[in-house]
Amino acid sequence: MTSSPLPEPRGPNARSSPEPVHLAGNGALLLVEAGEEHLTLTTAHCTIVAADIVGFGQHDRNNTNQVRIRHGMYKAMQAAFDAAGITWLSCQHDDRGDGVLVFVPADVPKRLLADHLPNALLEALVRHNQTHPPRERIRLRLALHAGEVNYDPHGVTGSAINHTCRLLDADVLRNAVAGSSAVLAVVGSAWFFDEVIRHSELSQARAYRRVEVSNKETTTHAWVRLLRPPRNSL
Repeated sequence: MTSSPLPEPRGPNARSSPEPVHLAGNGALLLVEAGEEHLTLTTAHCTIVAADIVGFGQHDRNNTNQVRIRHGMYKAMQAAFDAAGITWLSCQHDDRGDGVLVFVPADVPKRLLADHLPNALLEALVRHNQTHPPRERIRLRLALHAGEVNYDPHGVTGSAINHTCRLLDADVLRNAVAGSSAVLAVVGSAWFFDEVIRHSELSQARAYRRVEVSNKETTTHAWVRLLRPPRNSL
């Protein structure tokens, strides 16, 4: 599946008329004036996928271990996206050191992320873990949400991104992973569950449980699913 590219960031002091940008779904260029400063905001609706490696910085992992883990995470993510029918290279990626933010264009059906991405990612992680020692095995937290994203020369911002990251870092998700043998923990926002996951027969909606999230300025509920490897996988 191919999709139109996400918008390129535009500079903060652009005084000329904005050039047209071809967006997948709904996107816009907004010129904001504050005193003498002119800011051109490039916005687009995206599905937001945030991933974080569990225990990435634990003391028994040296720099070489961490590099192999990062390589394994990216390899697993790309394989899972492609297996789910989402072209990895059509998405924008924002590296977070021990994780990654992925922005999926609006014309990519969200059901692909609900129906196929979790199981495909579990399989990719299990393959990695089967060929690496314990210090280089990966357990991953994954958050799913959607909303408006703003692009500028420095990167991305937006309340939808903040919300996704708050879910990913929530104690309730960290504790769920710590108390289980799960290789992958998926948290869907209330919106993503209500609008996408629960409507699909392939998403295994009944495997999700509702949790209450309180993290910094965010108080909400979300839905968590824990995916464990097959018993004979390791």
